[in-house]
Amino acid sequence: MKHWRDVRPVLAAFWQAQPRRLALGAALALLTVLMGMGLLGLSGWFISATALAGLQAATALRFDVFMPSAGIRLLALGRTGSRYAERLVTHDATFGVLAALRERLFRGWARPDAARRLLARPARLLFRLTADIDALESFYLRLLVPAIAALGAALFAGVVLGFMNAWIGVALALWLVMAGWGIALAVAVRGRPASLRRAHAMEALRARAADLVSGQTELVMAGRSEAQCEALAAADRHLANADHALNRLEVRAGMAYGMAGTLTLVAVLLAAAALVGDGAIGAPAAALALLVALTALEPFAALRRGALEAGRAWLAARRLARRLAPDLPAEVAATAWPAAPSDAGLALCLARVVAAHPGSRVPALRDISLTLATGERVALVGPSGAGKSTLLALVAGEFAAASGEVRCAPHCLLTQRTELFQDSLRDNLRLADPGAGDARLWAALQAAGLSQEVRATAAGLDTPLGEGGLGLSGGQSRRLALARLMLRDVPLWLLDEPTEALDTATAHDVLQRLDAQAAGHTLLVATHLRREAALAHRLISIQDGRITADLRRGTAAFDAALKALRPD
Repeated sequence: MKHWRDVRPVLAAFWQAQPRRLALGAALALLTVLMGMGLLGLSGWFISATALAGLQAATALRFDVFMPSAGIRLLALGRTGSRYAERLVTHDATFGVLAALRERLFRGWARPDAARRLLARPARLLFRLTADIDALESFYLRLLVPAIAALGAALFAGVVLGFMNAWIGVALALWLVMAGWGIALAVAVRGRPASLRRAHAMEALRARAADLVSGQTELVMAGRSEAQCEALAAADRHLANADHALNRLEVRAGMAYGMAGTLTLVAVLLAAAALVGDGAIGAPAAALALLVALTALEPFAALRRGALEAGRAWLAARRLARRLAPDLPAEVAATAWPAAPSDAGLALCLARVVAAHPGSRVPALRDISLTLATGERVALVGPSGAGKSTLLALVAGEFAAASGEVRCAPHCLLTQRTELFQDSLRDNLRLADPGAGDARLWAALQAAGLSQEVRATAAGLDTPLGEGGLGLSGGQSRRLALARLMLRDVPLWLLDEPTEALDTATAHDVLQRLDAQAAGHTLLVATHLRREAALAHRLISIQDGRITADLRRGTAAFDAALKALRPD
């Protein structure tokens, strides 16, 4: 019961995504199995009946060969068509459902502290999005569909033999269900520990391989490359051991299904022989019964693979159940991000806000009250660790306040780190505005001072960038991030040390362009540099998570605080 409660939310989301196509796929799978059984049974009956009718000229002339042969052709063509349609519908529906679940998972992550969690455990979250979502297909393709088809096969075999003898038909149907589903259940229970070990080993192997590739320079400098290789090898050994255990269980399951099939065939053979001896049925009907019984257990054998993967699918469903957002984007947005200020003249309003980093009980921000008027420029100043970046992250919705009220206009955050991706320069820019045309992209590059360098390349906007923006200098990467910021049509810009680590000339050029493009926008800048704070109309001093001063341009205190900041 506990296992069912764990997976029920995910299974409900799986079914609700495309219920009609999923039901149609299961129905086509059942139809394919029934047509296959009917084809083999009718063929056996037809061959036996034809042979017996040919023993005498009178019966041979009266025997109708056209109707059975037409039925055989119909079943053969129908089975081929239904098989193709079943594969097409079930896999298309499954892929559609998995795509919808990935979207819902993304929405589930689009909540406070999402970016921090992603940076802390990127490999784990990637595994959830790829391998865990893919594992859910086992519930439908390898468990539900084969189970329905197998049940239909058992009932069909029971009905066919029931016309010959009711008790034999009932006994056969019950035996097929008990043996077929019983073996699958036993395999699922016995295979669950190994399946879980395999899932954990695969996740560890991928994470350690990614760490080895992406962090090889740091590992070599720290003398940990050999240890990382050994950890990778250990994960591979755990994976191999789990695979070996599952392979042995699969062989045993195959043997169990083979023995069950043999027992079924022997029992039906003896029962058919007894019925023939009593004159209840003829030899063609006996052949029909044998061939139907021969194929009745095959659909149950298809459950074997799904039973082996049931543990992995259950683990994936359990992991994902808490992360799947309701299929209501508006509700998600309403609960994930701060609401807009009630006063149209304000871009930001913080009222007695207290906030702590996730997992910490010590407040990082204490009793913060701050308002920014529309179009105002404010710099947050203070020593490292005072809470400047934390305040920006709070406003950006990266984590939620423990108490107090946070209201802000639509905004975007330019962090200290420039996030670029292994893609074209054009697509890196379009992250800010997917519908932007080339003219708007070139205008943004021009405003950021990067258009000449891009035009000098052979590919222009199609210039490929390496991982993390490899191929651009630090200054060029920052200008590209600035161009992406300018493409965002939002009134509030949050800037976290926008020119840190740039040389003086580049930094001043970037700030001049930012100043020119910021007209009409509200700026909230976290900084400890004089050149960045000089853009502001107000200086907000933060110490130990508290606002200690609010200084306005034109006052002596403002000039003194600005002069105290670190110069170029």
